[in-house]
Amino acid sequence: MNQHIASSARVGANTRLGANVVILEDARIGENCLIGHNVVIHPGSVIGDNVRIDDNTIIGKAPLSSPRSIFKLPEGLKPAVIGAGCQIGANVIIYLQCEIGQRNLIADLATIRENVVIGDLNIIGRGVSIENYVTIGDRNKFETNCYITAYSQIEDYCFVAPCVATSNDNYMARDPQRFEHFKGVTLRRGARIGVNATILPGKVLAEDACVAGGAVVSRDVPSATVVVGSPAKALREVPSEQLLANNLDKQ
Repeated sequence: MNQHIASSARVGANTRLGANVVILEDARIGENCLIGHNVVIHPGSVIGDNVRIDDNTIIGKAPLSSPRSIFKLPEGLKPAVIGAGCQIGANVIIYLQCEIGQRNLIADLATIRENVVIGDLNIIGRGVSIENYVTIGDRNKFETNCYITAYSQIEDYCFVAPCVATSNDNYMARDPQRFEHFKGVTLRRGARIGVNATILPGKVLAEDACVAGGAVVSRDVPSATVVVGSPAKALREVPSEQLLANNLDKQ
């Protein structure tokens, strides 16, 4: 099968490996896993039991750093950790110092950068990009091609529709003052964002906030409020039947 498995790596019982798999030093893979063809697992990575990783995926990749970057990489990044029961699609890249909880679905072509913490039972759709220094809770849905900018915080039960864009720099890299205000977005429990919406830097979507498709959010969104337009303005309260408290059994 032309596999390369370092002598210090550990592969659990009943784990199946595809062709051309590379498992590097001190990596640990649990039991009953399914590792596809051409998968690369970098040194020290930890993968729990019953994990599926599809073809051409990379776990524990070291980040690059441009000499022009304002943020320099810290030394000693820790290996990636993937919790039990996760399903990871084809051509996914998960970087060093990612901590991913249990039973997450990470679809084809997704990218998860370094210094990201993800809870349990999330759906991370096809082509989703999650930048560095992001914290994500449990049971969120990130749909196809949405972009979660660096330094963002997302709590539980949030919904991010396809092609949503978030941002963290109001100065667009042209003013030293930006270093004092550099901040991603915050989604509180149950917040929802519609297709193709844009959330500007540092904005907070309170619990059960709802951003309509195509909106541009330039101010914080109050709890249980629907906002529409560009710039987004309050339209009405979220209907009672759509509040998270009335839908937990369906999540």
